[in-house]
Amino acid sequence: MELYNLSIEELQSLIKSGKAGYSEIAESVFNRIDAVEDRLRAYVTINKEEALSQAKDADNNSGFDKDSALYAIPMAIKDNICTEGVKTTCSSAILQNFVPPYESSVTEKLKAQGYILTGKTNLDEFAMGSSTENSAFGHTRNPWDLERVPGGSSGGSAAAVAAAACIAALGSDTGGSIRQPAAFCGVVGLKPTYGRVSRYGLVAFASSLDQIGPITKCVKDSAILLNAIAGHDMCDSTSADIPVPDFTAVIGKDIKGMKIGIPKEYFIEGIDREVEAAVRSGIKQLESLGAVPVEISLPYTEYAVATYYILATSEASSNLARYDGVRYGMRVDGDDLIDMYMRTREEGFGAEVKRRIILGTYSLSSGYYDAFYKKAQQARTLIKQDFEKAFEEVDAIVTPTTPTPAFKAGEKMEDPLQMYLTDIFTISINLAGVPGITVPCGFTSENLPVGLQIIGNHFDEETILKAAYAYEQSTDWHKRKPEL
Repeated sequence: MELYNLSIEELQSLIKSGKAGYSEIAESVFNRIDAVEDRLRAYVTINKEEALSQAKDADNNSGFDKDSALYAIPMAIKDNICTEGVKTTCSSAILQNFVPPYESSVTEKLKAQGYILTGKTNLDEFAMGSSTENSAFGHTRNPWDLERVPGGSSGGSAAAVAAAACIAALGSDTGGSIRQPAAFCGVVGLKPTYGRVSRYGLVAFASSLDQIGPITKCVKDSAILLNAIAGHDMCDSTSADIPVPDFTAVIGKDIKGMKIGIPKEYFIEGIDREVEAAVRSGIKQLESLGAVPVEISLPYTEYAVATYYILATSEASSNLARYDGVRYGMRVDGDDLIDMYMRTREEGFGAEVKRRIILGTYSLSSGYYDAFYKKAQQARTLIKQDFEKAFEEVDAIVTPTTPTPAFKAGEKMEDPLQMYLTDIFTISINLAGVPGITVPCGFTSENLPVGLQIIGNHFDEETILKAAYAYEQSTDWHKRKPEL
């Protein structure tokens, strides 16, 4: 098997046995990128020269701890996570030439373990979208069907992992932006608990919802990567100061007696029949492994989309005010200061970003704040309480990740509401701040992947990783690869 197709654990095993070298692995990955990138367009920036040089140094012992699980592993980073000295564009014209003068906390941790950066992956501009079509640098394609979207906003990371154009990747998840594209591309995507992973250096979209997490070929790789990036960070006031377990320690443990909640609100009219069938089959498989299904209700789920699109856009309106052409990023001169602001933002932001800024500014405006923003915060509390009550009865919750498989490029671009509804099963998890993971659970008749979402209680990533791994190892869905 080609080296680029292997997992982190498999590559480390080959390295330790002397059957593969670091340069050999890096060259294999970049040969793969060269072969597929012109069709896939998963990357905004490719870091080939520096990466191959780093791999050569690794072969010659560069001084890092070679026992690190991520030592010299070629990984991609979503292009809204700052990387010192490497362009970070957020797939926006307004930041097209921005080179961060500092490293994000997560990439700092990865650098300490000696990882190799393959490049920065494409996304919906400022992570605002569900298809990676809202990018200033062209849209990424789904490796299972190049006419379809890879999902979003972490579509570049998910597509790169699925196509083996990197060994693993980091994405960010504000309303499903790790899990939805991972499901569309047939890979594993994990959104940790809010506060489990530092957001320092993640370019903010909606600060109370954003969270960085891994996108990987298998569940164990997600656990390995979460071990590397989790933990308290003095640079992020929302980072939780609680102990971080070894997430790989639960890998391989059985799930007999684990109570899994099946919320009736997630099997609704409009869900694709093949998606529902695959997910229900996945639930049966978990049951055969000893899990105990329990029907539950999350009654405020129906308000999640509206709640999310008020709160997320309100926070975006505030966060994106910093792009004014004065300090960094694009600057378009005008007749005076106000004209310069307006011209810069008009040319620098795409249509979806402008739409969300307008929506958020409206929700926060005098006379509408109580009617919209305050009400949405109250609804968020009720959604969070839904999960708290559910976890008094069950250990984890199992749902579809998405209501449909990957849709065709351009299919929903003219209908923002239909696009927003593609995240209907992922948004509640961000509003509640709980962790969720998606694993492949089947394919449609058109050979499109389907994702099974497993949701855990706050800071209980161990339970969902254990359940996801048990399911994954009892099926062959994760072994199927797209033909590119």
